[in-house]
Amino acid sequence: MAKVMHRGSATAALESNIRARFDTLKATLHERGRRQWAAAEAKTAGPGAISLVSRATGICRRAIARGLDELADPSPQVTGRRVRLPGAGAIRLSVKTPTLLEALDRLVEPTTRGDPESPLRWTCKSTRNLAEVLRQQGYRMCHESVARLLRAQRYSLQGNRTLIEGADHPDRDAQFAHIHQTARSFVAEGQPGISVDTKKKARVGHCKNPGREWQPVGAPQLVKDHDVPDPLGGKVTPYGVYDVADNSGWVSVGMDHDTAECAVESLRRWWNRIGRCKYPEATRLLITADGGGSHGTRVRLWKIELQKLADELDLAITVCHFPPGTSTWNKIAHQLCSFISMNWRGEPLRDYQTIIGLIGSTKTRTGLTVRCDLDTNRYPTGVKVSDEEMASLNLTRHIFHGEWNYTIAPRPGIK
Repeated sequence: MAKVMHRGSATAALESNIRARFDTLKATLHERGRRQWAAAEAKTAGPGAISLVSRATGICRRAIARGLDELADPSPQVTGRRVRLPGAGAIRLSVKTPTLLEALDRLVEPTTRGDPESPLRWTCKSTRNLAEVLRQQGYRMCHESVARLLRAQRYSLQGNRTLIEGADHPDRDAQFAHIHQTARSFVAEGQPGISVDTKKKARVGHCKNPGREWQPVGAPQLVKDHDVPDPLGGKVTPYGVYDVADNSGWVSVGMDHDTAECAVESLRRWWNRIGRCKYPEATRLLITADGGGSHGTRVRLWKIELQKLADELDLAITVCHFPPGTSTWNKIAHQLCSFISMNWRGEPLRDYQTIIGLIGSTKTRTGLTVRCDLDTNRYPTGVKVSDEEMASLNLTRHIFHGEWNYTIAPRPGIK
């Protein structure tokens, strides 16, 4: 009996010593190093060593056995710098379940937002809520996996930023969902759906453009020390059109005022040069826009010019505006404008041809292409629209927030 007790106490002492050594080293060892260290301990511990070392370190018996095989095989594949063999490790969730990314995108898309000066996006939905909904749909997910997948899709955690949106409208999220569903239905039916917005005005001339680009050491491009108006340049107003289904953009660089007439002329040029060829069977056109500026919800001239365009193109034009104070949630902001800003960062916009070239050369790995044109027309400001002109519109307001959602159809007999 005493001999058995002595043997048990010796085993316990050996296990305790192995555990102490492992606790000292484990922070400095990677996965392969841990199993090979455990295998080396097992080789010197005597009978039942693998089980003993496994209990002391928490490393499974199969891993220790693999470590013993690796110690017996000094080949470069085992002793090289790789921790795991090629193809080893857990298979990514997005590979095991190919529909996972699409399901996650459907959840966050209606509440996705982008910074106009950055390609990163963010969503107001928490990772725990998203994980819970995905689990209800049959996906085995935790909130950490959702966070990893969002980062892979170019989402990011956002800190404070000097941007105040104002009070939330009570139907804000419902309008986001309405826009999202309307856009999906247009795309599913093969009808064109576009997102429009005016990019921030840019000064033409040898003026400083924010950002940096690679230049020879000690040879930066020289620009004016003050952004004084250039008599030969002035400012330009890029008006963008982003095709949601085709991932392509059109930018009309206006030389005059940003008015509703200018905005609709940009739409006209996009349709005549790109849209008509891509959608020869189209009978309807969806436009998503923010609620202010030249295409604002209260701008009468915007509706008058859209009516002229609908009559001219024989298209029923549906418009969905984003709620007040949410302009940066518009898809064009983070799918087109941000990449234009990246492409021309640090490059002085010397003349109109430079601007056209920089915008037109904007591309992304996801296939974004951009075409650009200079609009030399003049657009007067202060144009008044009478009540009689408004009454002549063939405009139908939608049941849900008709001030934000409406359709302007062609008027019979008018071309």
